[in-house]
Amino acid sequence: MNQPRRVEHQETDKGYVPVYTTAVVEQPWADYKAEDHATWGALYQRQRELLVGRACDEFLRAQDEMGMTPHAIPRFDQLNEVLGAATGWTLVGVEGLLPELEFFDHLANRRFPVTWWIRRPDQIDYIAEPDLFHDLFGHVPLLMNPLFADYMEAYGRGGVKAHGIGPEALVNLTRLYWYTVEFGLINTPEGLRIYGSGIVSSKGESLYSLESDAPNRIGFDLERVMRTRYRIDTFQKTYFVIDSFAQLIAATEPDFTPIYARLAQREAFAAGKVLESDQVFTRGSGEGWATDADV
Repeated sequence: MNQPRRVEHQETDKGYVPVYTTAVVEQPWADYKAEDHATWGALYQRQRELLVGRACDEFLRAQDEMGMTPHAIPRFDQLNEVLGAATGWTLVGVEGLLPELEFFDHLANRRFPVTWWIRRPDQIDYIAEPDLFHDLFGHVPLLMNPLFADYMEAYGRGGVKAHGIGPEALVNLTRLYWYTVEFGLINTPEGLRIYGSGIVSSKGESLYSLESDAPNRIGFDLERVMRTRYRIDTFQKTYFVIDSFAQLIAATEPDFTPIYARLAQREAFAAGKVLESDQVFTRGSGEGWATDADV
């Protein structure tokens, strides 16, 4: 096994921040230290216990089917055998954040990039950039679900197309990813549940997204989502709620080109704004919201 080259990084007040890189690497599983496995185990155990009754059944069931446990960092090659048989997806190891077009191309070809390194023990509760735990625990399980797997492939194809249209289209599409893949909620017969990876991999946001009075919880509407700004430095002001994963597939079937043209003529909504036309599950109190600008 070739040892991947760890990319140059910056130390900030938020911890280890890798630079953008296009490299695809083999997971250096034999080189993980006991401390790395212990960090995975502590995070896995905490989140699995917390997510019972909070994450959607599809997520929890898929994670079990993949054979993830707290005992050691999972091996990508073993997960790929299960994932490939289920939906044809493959995990590829990467060293950090990918440029947009490379990321879209991976998704369009049913390859999901997973950061190979894991956070330090002192970063258990927060790290600035996605690490192995966020990617593997948060993103990968739902790729076992045929509908969500198809949605991710469709998103990748749409991303390649949006990249060719221009930056405004990419902004619209990025908001869709943010409010579904990263921070989405789903309505179930048992109540609202989490499916977004940015929530399921975070103790604080798992509790906040469902139980806090502060955020809005609004029914999913494609163009509404694509016009809504978001937060990258705090918990979300608004969470969008889908009825099913089939709804995501239906939303991505149309050609987005006329949608991008239409949205280019309209202003974006602030992250915490509630519209009269919204299907409101919860109108947030706004308590504790940051007052600086949304992205």
